[in-house]
Amino acid sequence: MYRFIAFALFIGASFGQEFTLVFEDNFDELNLETWQHEMTAGGGGNWEFQYYTNNRSNSYVRDGILYIKPTLTADLYGEDYLYTGRLDLWGASPADICTGNAWYGCDRFGNANEILNPIQSARLRTVFSQTLRYGKIEVRAKMPTGDWLWPAIWMLPQRNPYGGWPASGEIDLVESRGNVNLTDPLGNSVGVDQMGSTMHWGPYYPHNGAPLTTTTRYAENGTFGTHFHVYAMEWNDKYLRFLLDGEEIMFVDPGDGGFWEYGGWHQSLPGDDNPWAQGDKLAPFDKPFYITMNVAVGGTTGYWGENLINSPCPKPWSNTSPYAPKEFWEDNACWYPTWRPDENNGEYAALQVDYVRLYEITPTQ
Repeated sequence: MYRFIAFALFIGASFGQEFTLVFEDNFDELNLETWQHEMTAGGGGNWEFQYYTNNRSNSYVRDGILYIKPTLTADLYGEDYLYTGRLDLWGASPADICTGNAWYGCDRFGNANEILNPIQSARLRTVFSQTLRYGKIEVRAKMPTGDWLWPAIWMLPQRNPYGGWPASGEIDLVESRGNVNLTDPLGNSVGVDQMGSTMHWGPYYPHNGAPLTTTTRYAENGTFGTHFHVYAMEWNDKYLRFLLDGEEIMFVDPGDGGFWEYGGWHQSLPGDDNPWAQGDKLAPFDKPFYITMNVAVGGTTGYWGENLINSPCPKPWSNTSPYAPKEFWEDNACWYPTWRPDENNGEYAALQVDYVRLYEITPTQ
C-alpha cells in the first residue's frame, strides 16, 4: 500500500544531497486515489495503435507488482469490430469519462481502411495526487518484451506554466522498445536491451532541445525485460541528474543562461521571446511535475524510424501511411507471438513496477 513517510533520508552518493522520503507505493493494492487511469484513443500525439482504458485485464496488482499489460482489442470485441465498430470513450461519470479528446481520442468509427485501435492498454498518472518540484524520483521496474511495445515512465508539468508542449517540459525517466532483434542501420541494437532517458524542452513546437539532453544505456546482464532495474532522477534548482541502478547516466546543468541559451535560441530565434525569462535557472523544470506510466504500441513518429531493422519480420507499417494501424494489425501473425501471450499470463509483454518513491530535498539546518 502507498504510504507517506516523513523521516527516512537518502543521501546522493556523489553530491551529498540529502532527501526525505515523502511518498512510497509498493503496490500492495492498486490505489485509485493515487493513480488515475487515462481514457483516450488519441495516441499521445504519436498516432500510436493502442487506446487506454481502465480495465483489470490491462492494469492490475499481484504480489506487490503493478502490471501494465497490452491486450488485443479483438479479444474483447471480435476482429470485425476493428473494421465496423464504434469506440466511444466519452463515459458517463467522473470515473470513466474520456481524458483526452485530441487526435480524435474520445470517439472513433472503424472502416475497411481506417480501423479502430487494435490494442488496448493502460496509462496511469498522478496529476491530481502526487507531484514533485525538486527532489528525487526512484522507480524499480521491468520493461515489457515483444515487438513494437513502447513502455515509458515519465513526468509532465502539472499546469503547463510556460505554454504548450514542449515549452513547459517533459522528463522521460525511462523509455524502451520491446523488440528483441531490432537494430539501427549501423547494426547497433535499439531493442529491449537498451533504455533511454530524455528531457524535452523548447520555446514551441517543433523547436525541441531533446537531442542535447538524452542518453541511452545497454543492460549489462540479459535485457531490461529480463531483470528489474532502478531508474532514478535527482533534481534541484541547479541541475538534473539521471541514474540507472545507482550509476549516473546523465547530468544536465544548462548554465547561468538557462535552457534558452543552452538550446541556442537566443541566437537562432533572435526575434522571439524567451518563454522562461520569469522562471528560475532550471525553467521550465522549476515547477511541479506528475508521474505517468504506460505501455504504448507502435506509432508513426520518429521513435519507430523507417530505417530500423527488425528480425525476423520487418516493421509492417509506414510512418507516412494513412492506414498505419491497419498495416500493423494485419501483420499480427508475425508480431503477436513475440508477446508470448500464452505464457506466464501474457506478462512478458507487461511493464512491471515494483515500487515508486518520491523524495523531497531535506532542508538544511
